[in-house]
Amino acid sequence: MQGRELAAVQGFPPLRAARGRVRVGANQPMRLDPSGWTTRITDEDIARYVGSGAWSNTTVWQAALEQARHGAHRVAVAGEGACLTFGEVVAQARLLAAGMHGMGLKAGDVISFQLPNWHETMVINLAAAYLGLVCNPIVPIYRDAEVRHILRDARSKLYFIPRTFRSYDFAEMAQRLRPELPSLKEVVVLRGEAAGCLRFEDLLGEPLVRDSDTDPNNVKLVMYTSGTTGTPKGVLHSHNTLMAEMGAVRRFWGITDQDVVLMPSPVTHITGYLYALEIAFAAGVKVVLMEKWNAAQAVDLIHEHGVTFTVGATPFLKELTDELLARKAVLPSMRLFMSGGAPVPPEAIRRANEVLPHGMAFRVYGSTEAPTVTLGIRSRAQCELGATTDGQIVNHEVRLCDPVSGAVLSAGEGEICTRGPEMMMGYTRWEDTLEAFGAGGFFHTGDLGYYVQGGYLCVSGRKKDLIIRGGENISPKEIEDVLHTHPAIREAAVVAMPHERLGEGVCAFVMLKGNQGWSQGVDVAGLAQFLERAGLAKQKFPERVEVVADLPRTASGKVQKNILRHRVVAKEA
Repeated sequence: MQGRELAAVQGFPPLRAARGRVRVGANQPMRLDPSGWTTRITDEDIARYVGSGAWSNTTVWQAALEQARHGAHRVAVAGEGACLTFGEVVAQARLLAAGMHGMGLKAGDVISFQLPNWHETMVINLAAAYLGLVCNPIVPIYRDAEVRHILRDARSKLYFIPRTFRSYDFAEMAQRLRPELPSLKEVVVLRGEAAGCLRFEDLLGEPLVRDSDTDPNNVKLVMYTSGTTGTPKGVLHSHNTLMAEMGAVRRFWGITDQDVVLMPSPVTHITGYLYALEIAFAAGVKVVLMEKWNAAQAVDLIHEHGVTFTVGATPFLKELTDELLARKAVLPSMRLFMSGGAPVPPEAIRRANEVLPHGMAFRVYGSTEAPTVTLGIRSRAQCELGATTDGQIVNHEVRLCDPVSGAVLSAGEGEICTRGPEMMMGYTRWEDTLEAFGAGGFFHTGDLGYYVQGGYLCVSGRKKDLIIRGGENISPKEIEDVLHTHPAIREAAVVAMPHERLGEGVCAFVMLKGNQGWSQGVDVAGLAQFLERAGLAKQKFPERVEVVADLPRTASGKVQKNILRHRVVAKEA
């Protein structure tokens, strides 16, 4: 399928230029949302996607009502001492919606929550969908600088926080920030109380029983990117774009209400938000929440609840595999482990599949803007493709473009550009939206990749991460994949470093296994020999090796290579 746009497994009508009741700016269709943000959605988009079945035109609140009608006593969420049925979650969401409605909040207003993986997040998300409010999850590790930017940019009206979490005083931070946040009405504290803040219990009113009139095409979620390259951007999704994601996942993996999902990823990240707070109602699955990742506890929870699938970053997969090997145990109920959010070495997938005889681990690819462009594999017969590629393209049209000129490529590696019913509606800043979308409404991901066997995509790195050595492009991921097979290396991150003659050279930051050190050959000469035996060209050998105890990461587990590049520039200066 090289040489033309690659269609999705479930094909949808091609996009055309928007017409009708929209404003046009810089060749991009525009629509003003009740939230006040400008989005790319048009009346034509709505008619096309709803007409084709790509958009269900429903909200998660409507889905939750259906689950409560047909299985009110079934467990919706468990873990961390909580166990709530679908009926109980819906009932609590009505109480919270009443309180927020009584405060004067209306459709399009933003509520933020910076909470751990607590069951209350499910209630908050549902209540927001009921009233047509916009949810803004914030990862708990963020502090004053990030939180100030997000609450100000989102114009949040309510801010839900824990009193304290992991010894950090969130209430104290909120009080520091309040004078700088004119839109903020109240700070709401969960599982505790603090001066100047509402208690969560105080916000619960008499249950609202009116019908919800939330428009599925309005902004439902504003989630800020991890910020690996600069200030976090606010990503806008509608009810329809997120439900399109859920529908594709259910069809591709055969998810039913008999499945149970373990969610260790933060529900304030796109992975946890979708595969806990949304999929519980979209598919009727039971969600088991983990407040903090622990591989031993994860194995116990999988056994206790009969967990059938999970989605997590590379460290979760590696540590779960190590725990199973140490116990000499298997997980008979587990059938799917989707790993993404950060590069996943092929060897990590292969090792995991050795200890998951009844299931399969594989890579998936997506982002906050386009949650899953690929959905991995469907059977154990495809396990090697699950290890060496990022999986089958589903529900997206993908084209590869020259990273410099933007021209569509007929073959080889290029920037991954995509469009489809799951695509975000834009960013909070219209200027960022204009920059991100190109001809034909394709979103430029900034990731590089190539096709494998037609419908499979292999992500080879970030456009900004390319090392240009003497005019030749070098993919850091290619080097990292080989370094991850080194017996002494736990994890590696390769970045560009200044080179007086060639412009850029190769620097490798490596984390070692256990207490192993330089005697294992983890230095410039030793790694050169190792990479030469693996068949890599000499220009890809690291000219500098930095052994580190850890790598800087975003909340989703991605290595912040911009920080590593700054480090090596400072060392070379």
